[in-house]
Order: sequence, then C-alpha cells, then structure tokens
Amino acid sequence: MGTIEKFGASQTAKRSEDLRLLTGNGQYIDDIAPEGALFGYAVRSSVAHGTITELDVAEARAAPGVHAVITAADLAEAGVKNSISASVVTNRDGSRGARPVRPILADTRVRFVGDAVAFIIAETLDQARDAAELVMLDIDDLPVATSLTPSADPDIHPEAPGNVAYDWALGDAEATEAAFARAAHVVSLDVADHRIIVNSMEPRGAYAEWNGDRLHVGFTGQGVWGLKGSLSKILNLAPEQVRVTTPEVGGGFGMKGFVYPEYFLVAHAARMLGRPVRWMSERTEAMLTDNGGRDLTSHAELAFDENHKILAYRVHNLSNLGAYNSEFAQNIQSALFAKVLTGAYDIPVAYLGVQGLFTNTAPVDAYRGAGRPEAIYVLERVMDYAARQLGVDPWELRRRNFIAKDAFPYRTVSDQLYDVGDFDRVLSRVAEVADVAGFDARKAESAARGRLRGLGLAYYIESILGDPTEGATIEFGEDGLVYLYVGTQSGGQGHETVYAQFLADRSGIPVDKIRVVQGDSDRIATGGGTGGSRSVTIQSGATLVTLRAAVAAMAPFVAEQFDADAVEFDEEERQFIIPGSNHRPSVMDVVEMARAAGRTDLLRHQAEYELDGRSYPNGAHVAEVEIDPETGVTEVVKYSVTDDFGNLMNPMLAEGQVHGGIAQGLGQALMERAVYDEDGQLLTASFMDYAMPRADNMPNIVFTTESTPSTANILGMKGCGEAGTVGALGAVANAVTDAVWAKGVRQVDMPFTPLRVWEMLKEV
Repeated sequence: MGTIEKFGASQTAKRSEDLRLLTGNGQYIDDIAPEGALFGYAVRSSVAHGTITELDVAEARAAPGVHAVITAADLAEAGVKNSISASVVTNRDGSRGARPVRPILADTRVRFVGDAVAFIIAETLDQARDAAELVMLDIDDLPVATSLTPSADPDIHPEAPGNVAYDWALGDAEATEAAFARAAHVVSLDVADHRIIVNSMEPRGAYAEWNGDRLHVGFTGQGVWGLKGSLSKILNLAPEQVRVTTPEVGGGFGMKGFVYPEYFLVAHAARMLGRPVRWMSERTEAMLTDNGGRDLTSHAELAFDENHKILAYRVHNLSNLGAYNSEFAQNIQSALFAKVLTGAYDIPVAYLGVQGLFTNTAPVDAYRGAGRPEAIYVLERVMDYAARQLGVDPWELRRRNFIAKDAFPYRTVSDQLYDVGDFDRVLSRVAEVADVAGFDARKAESAARGRLRGLGLAYYIESILGDPTEGATIEFGEDGLVYLYVGTQSGGQGHETVYAQFLADRSGIPVDKIRVVQGDSDRIATGGGTGGSRSVTIQSGATLVTLRAAVAAMAPFVAEQFDADAVEFDEEERQFIIPGSNHRPSVMDVVEMARAAGRTDLLRHQAEYELDGRSYPNGAHVAEVEIDPETGVTEVVKYSVTDDFGNLMNPMLAEGQVHGGIAQGLGQALMERAVYDEDGQLLTASFMDYAMPRADNMPNIVFTTESTPSTANILGMKGCGEAGTVGALGAVANAVTDAVWAKGVRQVDMPFTPLRVWEMLKEV
C-alpha cells in the first residue's frame, strides 16, 4: 500500500477521557469487582531460596470467614497445571535456553522473596490476612545468588547449570575481531544498567466469576488474549469457555503485559467455590513480585580508523532474569537489544554476546522500551566516552558516523531494515533548541557559583515491536452511535481520543458519536494488545482499511439508491460522490438509508491490516546538569529533545508520551534503584526506601519534531510511546560525564544520587 503524504488528523485535540478520569469517575479493576466477591490473599515466602519442609494450612482453613486455602497440592488434585509458560531463545550452540518450571504456587522450593506458597480466600481482606498468620510455613535455607556472576552454588534450577539461563549471540565474531585488529583506535567501556521497579500508579489486580460453565476474568493488563489462552490451557477449559476483560488501566509500561500467578488463582478459586473472587496487590507486594526492568551489565568496545570512522562494534552483556523466566525475558537483552544494536550509525560489522542468568530475585521482563533503551544506553555511553578519549567533539563524532540520508533504506548488521531517516537534520535542530552555542557561558556562570555543569547528548533509534497484524471493527449502532472495536489496550495513553479523532477525520463521522471499545475477548475476537510502541500506528492502519472496506461495500448500495452507474467515496471531502448529481451523502447518511432499506449487512464491517515493515522512531536528547561538588546533588536544569516520529496524529498526546518517558528515564538515571542484600531481601520495598521522581526533579522539557514519514505503513507514522525513555538515560549520564570529566572522573554509573556522585568526585 502506498504512503499517504499528508496526514490530515495532525491536530491537537484534548483528551476526551480526562474529565472522567480526573474527577474520580474512572472505572478501574478494584472499582468494578463483582458485588459480594470474596477476597484473595497470597501467602509469600520471606526467604529468597530454600526447601519447603512444612506447609500446614489446617488452622488457616478453620479461621473465621475463610472459604478456602489453596496450595500447590490442591492445584494438582484439581487438575490445574502448576506452571506458567515462557518463550526461550536459541543459544549460540543451537540448543534452547533453559526452561525450568515457573510454578503458580511453589511446591518444594522457593526461589525469591515473594514467591507465593498459598492463596487464602475469605469473606473480607482482613480475615484473609489474619488467616495468613496461621499458616505454618517452614523453609530450610539454601545458598542465595543475587549478583550477575555465573555460579554453580547455588544451583537455582537443575535445568540451568551455573544458573545460566541462555547463552546467545548475533553477528560475525571473526570479522569483528579482524576489524578490531586493524583499527587505529580502540575504545572500551563497562556500562551498568541497574534494576528498577516499575511502580505503576495502579498496582496489579484481578477478579474472576464462574457462571454456568464459563469463566470471566477481569484484570489490569495490556491485552486480553494472552491471558485468555493461558487460562484455557492451565485450567483445562475450552477457549470459548473463557472471557477476559480489562477496564481502565492505571499504567502498565510493559510490566502489565504478562500473566502472573494471582490471575490463575482467582480464576481457579471462583470456579471451585462458585463465588466471585477478587485480588488486588498492595504496594510492597507489588515491589516484591512485579516483573522488574533493566538489570544488566555490558562491556562495549568500538574500533575506529584513523579518520574516526567506526570499523566495528562489540558488546558482551550479562542479564539478570531473576528467579524464573518471565514470558519474554530471555528475548529482552538478546533479540530485542539487537534490534537497535548499532543505533543510528553506519557500522559495517558488529558482534553481540549475551548470557542470561537466574538469581534469587523477582523475575525481570520488559519495561518501557524493552531492550532498546538498554542497547542505546550502552552505545551512546561508549560513543560519548570514545569522543572524549579521542579528543573529538561528541557531536562531530556522531555526525561523522551517522547513516547518510541517501543510504536509506539501510539494512543493519542485525538485519533491521531502516526505511527512512535524516539524522543530521534532527541533530541540527536539537542543537538549536538546546542553545548548545550558549553552553560555555552557562557553564562559566555555574563555575562562578562553585557548581559543575555538563551537557549530554544521546541519539536514539528504536524499533516498533509487537504483532505486525491488527484488526478493527466499525459498527453502526441502533442508538445512533458508532462503535470502533480495537485490539489494543489503553493504559493511560489517550486511545479513546486519538482513535476516535482519526476515524472522525477520515470518515466525517462526528467525533462525539464514536465510542472506542477495547479489552473484551468476547466482543473482540483477536488482537495484539499494547506494547512496543505499536498501538496508534497499527490500530489506525487497521481502522483505515476497515473504513475503506465499509465505504467500498456501501458504494454499490448508494449507486442503487441514486440510480447511478458508479459511486466513489472522496477521502478528502469525506462524502460519497455521485456523478452527474449534486447529492453528496455522508457515511452517516448512507447508514440511515441502509437501515431504512433493511441492509443490516452494511452496518458492521471488519478488516485486518498488516504492517509492510517496522518503523524506526529516532531523535536526539540533550540534557544539561548542574552538580554541587560539596554535596553531590545533581539537578537536570535544562532538557531538549527533537524527535522524528514521522506523521503525527495528535502532537499534544505525542509530547505527553515523550514527557512521561523522559520522566521515567530521569527517574532511573537520578534516583531509582532496586537493591537486594546478600540474603536476597529487597531493601527497597516501599516508597520510604525506593525514590521516585517528583515534579521538582523534572526540568522544563523543550519538545520539537523533525519528521521524515515512514514508508513502512500506510500512515507514515513511527510510534512514540517509548522514545522518551530510550533517549533519556544516555543524555543524563553523558551530561554527568561531561560535568565531572575535567575533575578526572572517567567512570560514571547510574543512579546519580548525591552520595554516589560525591563519592565519584572524592575518589579521584
């Protein structure tokens, strides 16, 4: 399909859902749990690694208000599969990555603090909590592994000797080594990317109902079909017996894109008891058990010729998977990291070697960006470091190595086909808006006050991920409303606004007549959910092809009604054109005519759309920091970003996504850090100990765009949901590096807390 050069909906529109959400009228999972639902409560291990020697739940079962206490033995007796599946990668030797069982409830061994061993269902939450105190749980401690070091002691899973979950590689090792051997300059850097806790505003939650022979599970997720399939498999139900719904979701960021043990437990309990059952995570419980993000270390090397052109790039990383494989964990720091391994640079040969390790910590999986922020962080850190070591301006080194505008489409060494790009233009624009020319004066002013000021640049590129196919259904209701059924799931991004805005713009249907329907596996047969910045690009493409199918079906009917030979729909005027007539019926006019004529077949239309290829958002982030060397306090005082998102549907919503992504990036760069002690106890399990960015930590963000429309989809879009995070980490770290370089500091590692920065400065 050809690319539409001009996208008419590129206008800012206020979010239609905001009034409802900001006035407390949002309907989240804990608001809509069925009346009279019982409460579920998980009994969890307080030991990071050990053998269960006693699990006596008799007293708990007899406690007031308790309806059931479920253990692994009870699941087995009921025929429930006590195992959550996960994808694995292919190792460099051709074998498959380790696939140990991840139990819903631990049976013989616990492997991290928070591992569930029993699930209590009671009339009230307090009764369930009280009953949990009566569970007799005895665990014999086993050795604990929390560090990123391959080790045979402890052996967390027999299937993973040395705790190595996978050993994966991409690229030509011999060619890369040869390029390094002939290089004029070689620069290397160790880069740590520590674990964070996602901390969505709304924690995870779910409820379940058993009606006749059908199961209904509502949960806080990023798509309903993955859980539907897993429930069917684990509970031995036919797919048609399972309905999964998702109401409004208070943030997900990748963490809610997966299944978790509690969802199966409420479902089994509801079927077993014939009563609705609800569960909602508490904040510390979430910090202990939600999938974490990042958590890897990398050794990166760049080889340059005498003109500072890159000859080769090589990275080896160690990735922490936690105690079990989460659904996509093995893919994050391997295949997804590799998607943008070489970033925006023309690198002829590269090699990536990855080992994933199991540790006695909570599982780790995708977090906003899923591998791409990690890859870009490593690359942009070593690029910046190389420029300083080689005595080259960091901006000039990047320009010298950018993929040239006339080289597109460009296939990278990791087999990604970048369709379009104009990186030099984007970099020039951000230099202007960031007032790079005036930085020296600002630095001098900071120095006069005894402060260190640094300027940091990061140029990112990311790959849109997820299912490349999506469907949409447009239904014209008897009530005069138009229902748009979508396969993605909003988690606060503004889908209701942007999808309705797009359909209205392309069809002429009044926007206030459009209702977006999402998150119901009964009403929407299939869908790809939300993740990988795919939603607006692919869902709008699906909406467009569905609209075109609808007007194509309506055209013969219109021709009959007006006794015309041929009728066409004018997408610019958003009307049917009848040759030789002044009549210009709108879509809604035709709907009324069809309804009057009994043509109900014209009132519902469905179509699928498949992307022609992936698109690659890219852009430049520039951070300025000021450091007080006496205290180590680091403040981001200025932040500028220029993005290439291709054609924009709603610039305000795109900017909002960038702001949110930058906030999460700055959070990790400056303060967020999950810390486990040597016994596997999470030391940052509350907001007393885990810092989160607040308004006074955020600088003013100057957001601009320089768009090159994508050729990989019919709308020329590129996606924007994760871009802010992908660029922010490197920009802040490079700014800190710039600020302390003259003091002799050569190694900087996030998070840049006052103590860590103060120690860096005092150690030189």
